[in-house]
Amino acid sequence: MQTAPYVQAIQADLAAAASLGDEATAEAGRRLSLAVESSLHLRLLDLLTEVSVGLSAQLSSGRVEVRMSGREPELVVVEEEPAEPQAAAYGDEVETARITLRLPEGLKAKAEAAAAREGVSTNTWLVRAVSRALEPRTTRLRTGNRLQGYAQS
Repeated sequence: MQTAPYVQAIQADLAAAASLGDEATAEAGRRLSLAVESSLHLRLLDLLTEVSVGLSAQLSSGRVEVRMSGREPELVVVEEEPAEPQAAAYGDEVETARITLRLPEGLKAKAEAAAAREGVSTNTWLVRAVSRALEPRTTRLRTGNRLQGYAQS
């Protein structure tokens, strides 16, 4: 799905509106339309994400995801995977929540490779990684009262 034509159309509309004023206003409008390009792409991505959530709610099974192919989003229907025992619950929680996680392409590839090595889905691997990161860390207690080293005065 190409978002660039929509961004360019909004930029053209902004420039056209600014051209109704004097030359300084037209130039300010042109510069503003260039400055908001990244923001427009992100807002369109946010809109597509909301659309996917709404469509997912209407499906009897599966969900709609927004996937990035380079800088271009794609809407993809994903059939539900059978729940895996460890991924289904965190502590006493059984319900799931959805978040959108934007990762650098290299980090995403590493996470997918690690999940493949363990024979689980990327989602399951990420749930396990987050769970491990949030577990209370145990500290080793030193036994005995022996000190080693030296002191300077």
